[in-house]
Amino acid sequence: MRIVIDTNVLFAGLYSKNGASHQVLIRLATKQLSLALSTPLLFEYEDVLKRNPAQLGLDEDSIDKLLDNLCAISQHQRIHYLWRPYLPDAKDDLLLELAVASNTHTIVTHNLKDFSGIEQFGVEAISPKNLLERIP
Repeated sequence: MRIVIDTNVLFAGLYSKNGASHQVLIRLATKQLSLALSTPLLFEYEDVLKRNPAQLGLDEDSIDKLLDNLCAISQHQRIHYLWRPYLPDAKDDLLLELAVASNTHTIVTHNLKDFSGIEQFGVEAISPKNLLERIP
């Protein structure tokens, strides 16, 4: 199953090893899930993770290595058509655009309400917990 993960899921998964977000990251690392990634989303990940790396118990070099590893295990997708503005937050639009361009049907996020109406694109937003309930 290929997914797009919101920055809040990546951050939560790195911040705590106890939650569903961390389990999603483990399943990506073990290739039980596959990740669609675009250059704009990678830059968003980098921006958020490097704002306060100490909060995650990481330094900037560790974040760079983590992002390199995400790139290595991801399916990179170029975005040729922008749907903006569609969602209230332009940073959420880049997730929707990636999902549509890569034919990925699932965005994993903690902010489900921010993705209202994306069903018309054949995409759904689900929580990390709900994602884990769907996979063996």
